Amino acid sequence: MNRFPPILLLLFATVLWGGNFVIGRAVIEELPPVTLGFFRWCAAFIIFLPFAWSTLKRDWSIVRKHLVIIFLLALTGVGAYSVLVYIALHHTTSINASLMNTGAPIIIYLLSFIFLKERLTVLQIIGTVISISGVLFIISNGSLATILNVQFNTGDLIVMIAVLSWAIYSILTRQYSQKLPGQSTFLISIFFGIIILLPFFIYERATTTFETTWSFASISAILYTGIFASILAYIFWNNGVAKLGANHAGIFMNFIPVFATIFAIIFIGETLQFYQVVGGLLVVFGVYLTTRTRQAEKVSDLKRNIV
Repeated sequence: MNRFPPILLLLFATVLWGGNFVIGRAVIEELPPVTLGFFRWCAAFIIFLPFAWSTLKRDWSIVRKHLVIIFLLALTGVGAYSVLVYIALHHTTSINASLMNTGAPIIIYLLSFIFLKERLTVLQIIGTVISISGVLFIISNGSLATILNVQFNTGDLIVMIAVLSWAIYSILTRQYSQKLPGQSTFLISIFFGIIILLPFFIYERATTTFETTWSFASISAILYTGIFASILAYIFWNNGVAKLGANHAGIFMNFIPVFATIFAIIFIGETLQFYQVVGGLLVVFGVYLTTRTRQAEKVSDLKRNIV
């Protein structure tokens, strides 16, 4: 992994995550959403376990002290986020879902302001307003009447809930990043995620009229999401962040809708609409403003420390 430059590692991760949105949309006729999410994390656990087992044994005393936090990480990041995205993809396009996913940093800033008492600068507030405007533009299909009449696509609203869940997961990760070992925490969070999803999986199997189709496409989707969108993307991203730094790496998340859009157009025939372009640019520009502010603050702090 050391042979690859950090920028390339981060791009690899966003390519794989971009593909996750398209895969989830491509198999909506074959796999119910909870079934896909459940088998995704089962596959990830089985494949990741041999690689992380020795590390887990070494880290177990630390992991055991933070099982409640790891459970919350599993609930928000493994269980809720991934399954809500798959549910949303039954009602909206992969392009829409991936575009709105870029608004996660904005929600993280807002939650940090509300619960962690982190201050917001004027530029961050402006960036937040711009990004929220972009999200509203996307989910309203660029129609002011849709916004005024509060007639939003169900799938888009579910994506917003998923993004909120991811924001909570990200804040918890940031708060405990220095206390929790990465690989062991990831393995146990997958395990907890499977336990969380199990009753929903059983309920879905018992009540849905949706017939699961076991085919090359559905099995490939489970393997792709379990191996590439979960394990490999995680490894690429964490190594890239370790080399480049979290603040610089964060902006690469905006490549996810770029790759998702490309894949959606090429492989499943989705078309890029004007309102998606405008809304996506607004969201990305808003995130850029807030990220730029945070980086400027760190440079300012560094200068003060030097002086």
